[in-house]
Amino acid sequence: MSRTSEHGATIACLWQEHLDAPFPARLRGAEPGGIDIVLLDATVAGCVSARQNKGGCLDAERNRILRDCVADLDQVLASTTEAEELRYFRRLRRLAALASDSGPRSTN
Repeated sequence: MSRTSEHGATIACLWQEHLDAPFPARLRGAEPGGIDIVLLDATVAGCVSARQNKGGCLDAERNRILRDCVADLDQVLASTTEAEELRYFRRLRRLAALASDSGPRSTN
């Protein structure tokens, strides 16, 4: 398997895990450090979904958005202590980081 296809397979696997995982109920409506984490989650999901639907291509704007989300997720993780919440947001951060650093990029 090539590095590019491994990268895509990792993203696909993380994406499916994310889709199957419930959002941490205790954190609905929470805004650690002023970050709306429900919106953050939805933003990453929207960008990754677009990437997956475009055959692994990510436009420059969504790439920038995902990089910003990684920084926000770093802040969220710094204030998260519960194991399930940490697992959820670590996976989301890894997904955002991998998707924003992925292969072909669309110019549209």
